[in-house]
Amino acid sequence: MGLQSVTDKDFNKEVIESEDTVLVDFWAEWCGPCKALLPVMEEIAGELGERVKIVKMNIEESPEVPTKYGLRGVPTLMLFKGGKLLDTRIGGAPKSQLVAWLENHV
Repeated sequence: MGLQSVTDKDFNKEVIESEDTVLVDFWAEWCGPCKALLPVMEEIAGELGERVKIVKMNIEESPEVPTKYGLRGVPTLMLFKGGKLLDTRIGGAPKSQLVAWLENHV
């Protein structure tokens, strides 16, 4: 399935109104750890794409949603299901830890 980008304009449609479990990867162009996390997110999307939808949001291009959720740093991962925020992870992590974290929720 791969990673899809979302913006302030389509966040509600793609995340809040989605029936799926949705992982939002908040990132920024200048963020080294965010860039390091990108291939990990792509791998996870390939492996868990049937059970979790993974989207990425550039906080500089779309500042409204990160502000609404009180984002303090990037990378930040937020997991939503049925429009509700289930869990948040701040900072990067090894793929195995991220998969284990996701497995607890899907």
